Amino acid sequence: QVQLVESGGGSVQSGGSLRLSCVVSGRTVSGFAMGWFRRAPGKNHEFVAAIDYSGGEIEYADSVKGRFAISRDNAKKTIYLQMDSLKVEDTAVYDCNEGPDVKSVRAMAVLNRWGQGTQVTVSS
Repeated sequence: QVQLVESGGGSVQSGGSLRLSCVVSGRTVSGFAMGWFRRAPGKNHEFVAAIDYSGGEIEYADSVKGRFAISRDNAKKTIYLQMDSLKVEDTAVYDCNEGPDVKSVRAMAVLNRWGQGTQVTVSS
């Protein structure tokens, strides 16, 4: 059974930075795209960023483009989300998940159950 463990969240002031990590375990087949999502209180999951297995195809939500950067280390089975110039509206629980390709991840067609996520709180 695949497990997704997110970490790196915290509380920062507006304009600050955080780097999130997501480790995937329990998977014997590789090659999937991965993505970051977030859920604000009382709202559903929202797509944030996606990356294919090679790292050559990346997509971002318009709301984070130019501020966030997704990357991955396949040897460590880990993806990262560097978040700069954080805004109050970025406050949410951030989750990671896998999908067949970047387009599927962007469309929220993910493969696994959601993990616990990591809380990001941005204050003004």
